[in-house]
Order: sequence, then C-alpha cells, then structure tokens
Amino acid sequence: MSTTVNIRDVSKKFGADVTAVDRVSCEIKANSFVSIVGPSGCGKSTLLRIIAGLVSATGGEISVGGKKVDGPISDASMVFQGPVLLQWRTVLENILFVAEIGGRNPREYQARALELIELAGLKGFENSYPHQLSGGMQQRTSICRALLLNPSLILMDEPFGALDVMTRERLGFELQGIWSASKNTVIFVTHSITEAVLLSDTIIVMTARPGRIQDVIEVDLPRPRTLETLRTSRFLELSARVREGIGTQWEG
Repeated sequence: MSTTVNIRDVSKKFGADVTAVDRVSCEIKANSFVSIVGPSGCGKSTLLRIIAGLVSATGGEISVGGKKVDGPISDASMVFQGPVLLQWRTVLENILFVAEIGGRNPREYQARALELIELAGLKGFENSYPHQLSGGMQQRTSICRALLLNPSLILMDEPFGALDVMTRERLGFELQGIWSASKNTVIFVTHSITEAVLLSDTIIVMTARPGRIQDVIEVDLPRPRTLETLRTSRFLELSARVREGIGTQWEG
C-alpha cells in the first residue's frame, strides 16, 4: 500500500522576515523512494513536517492520496534523527507500541513485528532494552516501528544523521532491503549525497533559504544497489549532479 503526494506552490514563513520554503511544487509518485537534499536551513525538514500535517503552510496546498492535508495525516509514519524509543520497553514492545496508541490489539501485530525484526537484522534482540543496543540498532528499531502498520507514506527526517559514516552506510543498505519488501512511498530528508543516490528513485535538490527546488534528478541505477554500485561511473555522475545543484546557489 502506498500513495502519491502532490505539493502545489507551497510556502512557509516564520514571522515577518523568515521564509523557510518558497513556492515549492512537485509530485511524489506512489511506491517511490524520494530524497530531499540541500544545505542546512534550506527548509527540508519544514517541508517534511508540512507534508505530515504537523506544520501548516503559509501558502499553497499539499494532497496525500488525493486528499488535502489540513492536519496530521493518519496513514503515515515519521522517523526522526533520534530513535525516540521508550527506555522501559523491549525492542518488540517498542515496535508494538504504535499499535497500542492506535487503539489496536498488539497481539494481532506480533507476527508482523517479528518479521520486521528479522528483516532489520535484529533477530535475537527482541527482548533487549534500548540501553543494551547500539545507536544503529536503536534506529533500526524505530524504522521497524514506523513500518508496523504498513502506512502508505513514511517520512524520514535525517534518520541516520547522528550515526558514524560506516554505520549509516550499513543502515542505508538495510533500509533499501526493508523498503524493497514493502514498497511504501518514502520521503527521506538527508544531508548525504551518497545516501540520496544510493537509496532514491528521485532526488529533489533544494536551494539555501528560502528553500526552492533547484533540480529534480531521476536515479536510474538498477536495484538492488550494492557496494559495487558506489563505484560505478553512473553513480559518480549522479552524485556530481546533486553536488552541482547544491553548489550553484553559492556562485552568486
């Protein structure tokens, strides 16, 4: 299950002087993995929160699955930079928590939770508590939690940003595997060009504030993508185009 996101002329101002997002328009196709990249402060996270209905736009309109967003959308999950786990709950209990707060019977989702745990490489840690896990394992738990109810839309705000380079590379490959099995629509905010090219079907490059769309890049690399993919000429070409898109805004 997945959904299309339509963003039409969306702007967001904070106070009278700060325009975070300026007249952004694009379509995010169902079943696709889309990354939003750009320099710090360009409005990436603000745009993500507007899509989620957590922040209201100053102008323009967003629709998810054909329905206008005018508040928090129900069929979506969000993954933040930090895992935000409940320290007194085990891995399995943290994942099932999203069913509880949704008014559902957690026992009905236990098989699904265990399937996600295995897919994320966490088998054997079902009964471990967050303090017993590495940062990468905690973040994998939060991703499993986001996927439990199989939402049509998953929003990820720099989920690997606090991790070291090697860990975030490994998690990138694992996320690719998890997403390939579910094919939800994913919007992924990142500062990492490598991460964006590795994971995405489409990359939206934003300018410095006020955030506008500088470029939209279709990533035509075959899947599944591996370490060898990172060494191909096409990967390097796409990475260079993203870097150029971000860099042009500094040229005057």
